Amino acid sequence: MHYLKFFLFHFYALVGIVSLSLGGMWIVAGFLFTLMSIILGDLMLGDDLSEPAPKANVFYHWQLWSALPLLSVLIFSAIWQLARATGEIDLIWWVAVFYCGLLTGTLGTVTAHELVHRKWGSTAHSIGRWLLAFSFDSNFAIEHVFGHHINIATTQDAASAPRGRNVYQHMVISTIQGNISAWNIEKKRLLRTNTAVLSLQNRFIHGVILSLILMLISYVLGGLSGLLFFVLSGVIAKSLLEIVNYMEHYGLVRVPGKRVFPRHSWNANNKISSWSLFNLTRHSHHHANANVPFQYLKPMKEAPLMPTGYLGTLGLTLVPPLWFYLMKPRLAAWDEQFASPEERQWLLKQNEQH
Repeated sequence: MHYLKFFLFHFYALVGIVSLSLGGMWIVAGFLFTLMSIILGDLMLGDDLSEPAPKANVFYHWQLWSALPLLSVLIFSAIWQLARATGEIDLIWWVAVFYCGLLTGTLGTVTAHELVHRKWGSTAHSIGRWLLAFSFDSNFAIEHVFGHHINIATTQDAASAPRGRNVYQHMVISTIQGNISAWNIEKKRLLRTNTAVLSLQNRFIHGVILSLILMLISYVLGGLSGLLFFVLSGVIAKSLLEIVNYMEHYGLVRVPGKRVFPRHSWNANNKISSWSLFNLTRHSHHHANANVPFQYLKPMKEAPLMPTGYLGTLGLTLVPPLWFYLMKPRLAAWDEQFASPEERQWLLKQNEQH
């Protein structure tokens, strides 16, 4: 079961490929099935608090690496099918865009998040950057590893939202600041080695090229509507990443330079979210030790918890008044139970501003 449960990820990918290939109302059915089965599954099936010690690492590698062919088939076959079905941008087309955006966020971004923590230049890391290119975000591999994990829960971190910021503000602010941070990190690296910043040795530029290649393939397969489909689904996937960043770190505080503990991230242990997202939900352990592969992450039952599973919590963030209402008592509990004396001083300053 420790191995099989993560095939739920591949199941949702196959449902997407089949429903998008059949077209019409099958696309709507596949989209609704994916949304409702994850949200209701999290609510009904409870938490996965297991702490397995699996040894078949190669097996887990292939589970992750398979995301690239699955995502490629999903997106490019959808573009091909939709371009030849009607060639029109209608309601079904828009549902397909959001469906592919959701699946790009899971197949692409979630898997890539795991892979880009591997050694730079490795097969795993390269696959991760290609997956991120589907959402125009290959440079996440730079900022996330060398920026976010160092600056988490501080004002220097683009991905950590302060109290009072709504999710729509965060999507824009985090995207802009995250790319600026990635560029600056890469620029410093190149200058240290006396390498020209404006060159193919610049991993930021290389990441942009990866996305341009995918855009060209989309245009060849589906013309302008195919290119538009790819761009919109990629933007939705990128937006989902920033929403996830928002809900994973909203309102939490850490004094810069101090050790990162599990209490500095919101956690979730819901079964369906955990199994379909390669334990991304166990985010508190991930930030406490970023080098731990997903199969070894612990549930960290003592860490602060999100209101519900990932997709359900994501939906809550989209209604800011409801989100602030639900998070206010959780943040008060965090201040009381988790914050260090120094962090409480930082909180006083932040609370005076909101």
